[in-house]
Amino acid sequence: MDAPDPEPLLIAGNPFPAAIAGDLLAQLTFVVEVDRMKAVLRQSHVAAVDRPENDAEHSWHLALMAIVLAGHAAEPVDRARVVELLVLHDLVEVYAGDVPLHDDAAMVGQAEREVAAADRLYALLPAEQGARLRAAWEEFEAHVTAEARFARAMDRFQPLLLAWMTRQEADPEITAAGVRERLRIIEDGSPTLWAAAEALIDESERRGYLG
Repeated sequence: MDAPDPEPLLIAGNPFPAAIAGDLLAQLTFVVEVDRMKAVLRQSHVAAVDRPENDAEHSWHLALMAIVLAGHAAEPVDRARVVELLVLHDLVEVYAGDVPLHDDAAMVGQAEREVAAADRLYALLPAEQGARLRAAWEEFEAHVTAEARFARAMDRFQPLLLAWMTRQEADPEITAAGVRERLRIIEDGSPTLWAAAEALIDESERRGYLG
């Protein structure tokens, strides 16, 4: 039997005074709840120290990359919208957890878990705001807009960049060909960054970082 869902942190921890109510209470409850992102560890390691990256760090890094690299997008994009998509794209992992890109077994059912997490998480917000933010998450997942395609390119490129910087060796079963297949979506958002990704993959294979 699955463990029951934990109460939101604000309720289970130290509730706000009664003077904080209405939409503000709902919004602060959401803001506190997504602090859980800092505890969701990823497979990638940060470049500066030898430890795993967490989801909050990942999202911040992607948002910064989008600001810096937007000039390399395949088509003109609204930087602010790209940043919004990236800040929101992994919030569902506070409940659904992170699944490494190459872990096929763990990916089974992940889409359903993320939808359930979105149902629960965005319901914490006032209805109109929750619907708007959830729609942004869905836009990222569908990657049919220019902004979503570029955001997805950032999401795929950043772990490769960290793996290169940390000389992180992948599972021997993860081949350069497999990495190319799973990262090729970068090209949809930025052919320039896809060319850079291919160069990193080629050199990583030569150096033995990939199987």
